[in-house]
Formats: sequence, C-alpha cells, structure tokens
Amino acid sequence: MLLMWNKFAQRLSDTGQKIMSTYMQINDPVVAKDGFTIELELPNEGSKVDFDNGKIELLGYMRGKLHNHDIVINTHVNEKVSKKHAFTPDEKYEKLKAINPAVEVLRKTFDLDI
Repeated sequence: MLLMWNKFAQRLSDTGQKIMSTYMQINDPVVAKDGFTIELELPNEGSKVDFDNGKIELLGYMRGKLHNHDIVINTHVNEKVSKKHAFTPDEKYEKLKAINPAVEVLRKTFDLDI
C-alpha cells in the first residue's frame, strides 16, 4: 500500500500538483485493523480540506492498484498548540523564573528591578 501511495505522490509532484503531493508525504498513512481504511494525519484543518477535495483521484488509483474497491481514506487533524511567547519584561521574567527559580533569589539579593 505504501509503495503505491508514494508512487502516486511522485506522479502528482511530476505533473505539478505539488500541494497534494506534499500532503500525502507529510506523514506515512496507516492501514486500520479492518484492512480497508487508510488513516492519514494532517497538521491543520486547511490541509485536511484541501486533501479531502483532491483525494477522489487518489482513491481510484489505490483501489485499482490494490485490487480492493472497499478502500476508504480517512484524514485526521493533529494541531498542536504552539507555546506562548514572552514579549513584555514581566512575561520574560516569569519565563526565566519558571526555567530557573534561582533568578528570584538573585533579584531579591541585589534588589533588582524587572
């Protein structure tokens, strides 16, 4: 299955459909235990929508090459929340204090401002 998946992704790339090819190569697809469902994890909702709109051609290719017309492709979004960045001096100080609590001792010892 993975061999056919990668061949199709390469074919898309060669014909100029780079976005769909990239979505297919972000993560390796996994075959579910039922043997008919291909699971693909994508990084965000926009890529999921794009992939779902273009997966009909992929589905036809996979069904034909694998001689299995019951194949279904499911996509899942795995959006990880990015870390909050510190911008103000107070936020920077709190972040430093969380990394190393000795910063608070240093500040009090030398009576430093934030």
